[in-house]
Amino acid sequence: MVYYGYETTKSRPQYTPYIYDYKNTDTHTREKAAFIVLARNTDLDGLRNAMRNMEDRFNKNYNYPWVFLNNEPFDEKFKEYTTGISSGKTYYGELSQEMWGYPEWIDEDRARQCREKMDAEGVIYGGLESYRHMCRFQSGFFFRHPLMDQFDYYWRVEPDVKFMCDVDYDPFKVMREKDLKYGFAISLTEYGNTIPTLWETTKGFMKEYPQHIQTNDSLLDWVTNDGGETYNLCHFWSNFEIGSIAWLRSQAYLDYFNYLDKAGGFFYERWGDAPVHSIAAAMMLKKSEVHFFYDMGYFHNPFSQCPSEPGWLPAEKCNCNPAESMDNHGWSCTPRFLEVVGKSRQEFVISKRY
Repeated sequence: MVYYGYETTKSRPQYTPYIYDYKNTDTHTREKAAFIVLARNTDLDGLRNAMRNMEDRFNKNYNYPWVFLNNEPFDEKFKEYTTGISSGKTYYGELSQEMWGYPEWIDEDRARQCREKMDAEGVIYGGLESYRHMCRFQSGFFFRHPLMDQFDYYWRVEPDVKFMCDVDYDPFKVMREKDLKYGFAISLTEYGNTIPTLWETTKGFMKEYPQHIQTNDSLLDWVTNDGGETYNLCHFWSNFEIGSIAWLRSQAYLDYFNYLDKAGGFFYERWGDAPVHSIAAAMMLKKSEVHFFYDMGYFHNPFSQCPSEPGWLPAEKCNCNPAESMDNHGWSCTPRFLEVVGKSRQEFVISKRY
């Protein structure tokens, strides 16, 4: 068994560039894109379930590569069992101390005390140190890992998620052709007690970096109900996202991440990557650059997104119940998103009838 792309050296890992003629038996031209997975060896079974689902619903026809990242080395079984199920090339990378560690300006004793306080107050994941490293990594580093240098777009996948509709088009091609920067499946409100100062910090950023704020046709009205005074907690659920690596590597986004990182909220509070990505998109992107992947059907415990219209879509292409879709839940921010962008759900349908 050959494991592509990973070779350890004493300095930093060296990665073999991806060659896009890996599969010569299909008729599709691939974009420079990959699935991105942050996982541990213990996630193998749940990850294989998600991969099998993705391969059957979409990737068996396109053979896009998979990139697996871990803060510890992957074992041989993980590599063998993920390479074996993938129709595309597989890459395995480790995270640097910069990506998964405390920056020098963080007071680790204060961070520990903050975790203990949030845990005692019952804040979800409030006491977990590793969760904070994960949120910071997903906010500011996954797209800067050397393995991602060769790609223009990414599709984030997590263990045990389900893709419940056939995807008969290439979403990466859609991203390029429509000049999209970010795509989502589910949106909802954040737990306010995890991000008590995130919006005030963001307002400081907007004041200091006005050049990065989209002044016309932005999504800011999606994340604030009062002209920017407060945050309404709406965010795209980032366990599913298809995005532009160039946008995340832009000076605007990196300035925002660095501003947040210096403020310390990833460790002194429990800032998640979902509101960080979402607020950044709302501030910096045009409405036309954000896409609702309505027709895919997606499940991440405990919520699902299932298309209901046109009627043939759930009946012929999906195995989900539209009545149980997150879109119908009071926590969903998707109806507000549709109102802000001035579109209906059906206008986001790309899938074609058989």
